Amino acid sequence: MAEYKLGEVESIFADIIWNNEPLSSRRLAELAEERLNWKRTTTYTILKRLCDRELFQNNNGTVTSRISREEFYARQSERFVEDTFQGSLPAFLAAFGSRKKLSDQEIDELQKIIDSMRG
Repeated sequence: MAEYKLGEVESIFADIIWNNEPLSSRRLAELAEERLNWKRTTTYTILKRLCDRELFQNNNGTVTSRISREEFYARQSERFVEDTFQGSLPAFLAAFGSRKKLSDQEIDELQKIIDSMRG
């Protein structure tokens, strides 16, 4: 099973790919140099690591994602709830709501999500 967790710098690098894909590995190295001040070898090392984790792929020098940014963060959120709250979304929401008062708009949005899941 692929690991769906990124460090801070890996997240920035992943965003570069998601925001620009498909892109050549050469262009990715240029963008990583601009944004992260990385050498080309660092870019290729981190790209290989993320490809091994099945987040991205590099086919003949063209880099694309294997999962979307939205899917990545959905899986990461699911894992957090599973690891921290034994998979209980109500327990997560209760913990979240105990520290932060939700606005009426936020409550309405959550209610719409819940209603859409019933059908």
